[in-house]
Amino acid sequence: MITNSSNTFRVAVVTGGAMGIGAASAQRLAELGHQVFIADRDYPSAQDTADKLCLLGHRVNAVMMDVSSPESIADAFEHIAQKAGRCDILVNSAGVATVAPFVDFPLDEFQRTMNINVTGTMLCSQYAARLMKNHNWGRIINIASVAGMRAVGSGRTAYGTSKGAVIALTRQMAVELAEFGITANAVCPGPVDTPLTQKLHSAEFRHAYAKAIPMERYGSVNEIASVVKFLASTQASYITGIAMPVDGGFLASGARGL
Repeated sequence: MITNSSNTFRVAVVTGGAMGIGAASAQRLAELGHQVFIADRDYPSAQDTADKLCLLGHRVNAVMMDVSSPESIADAFEHIAQKAGRCDILVNSAGVATVAPFVDFPLDEFQRTMNINVTGTMLCSQYAARLMKNHNWGRIINIASVAGMRAVGSGRTAYGTSKGAVIALTRQMAVELAEFGITANAVCPGPVDTPLTQKLHSAEFRHAYAKAIPMERYGSVNEIASVVKFLASTQASYITGIAMPVDGGFLASGARGL
């Protein structure tokens, strides 16, 4: 068994791991010596990210997983179980967002967002927890959002609702999985520079959002990944069921500039 100063060798699965917060989290876990599976529906990008980490000497594999498809999730976890024999850490980072006014929000987009962000998280966590139970140890980290704790602007009917549901799901998992040595926590980023926010956030929105944050800036994917790394570690053994904001003080702030 490979060990380092603070963590035993584990097997980690990161959904949505091809880019953004998922890719940064995969790198942090790989740097600890864990074997990491980057699970993403964009398999070529997942493989590219895995190849780059392998060149740095890490043990990283890509696996095709579309979290909107129960069959794809089942196939991916079967592959992981056959190849690695276990899953100790799961980071649910895959997610989507659509922006539209509440009164006109398309039903199909609402259902798609809930299916990917909530149902996909639940199914991946079920498969991972079944493997974790075999070793009486596990870490599930769900990437939620401050939008699940507070309304962030307009147009986020599906995204905010889905992330609020992820936080509630995290608490339920924490309660039911504790007896098996499995913790479940949610990380709630504020605005972070990712391919998704670069697509969704206009320059005007970015400026206004940054002004609402005491630190007056967006966060980085590495700042989020650092929290994921901690929650996945043995040092976080007595932390479960929390929703941790990583937001530069956004949730703590009231009317700024007065």
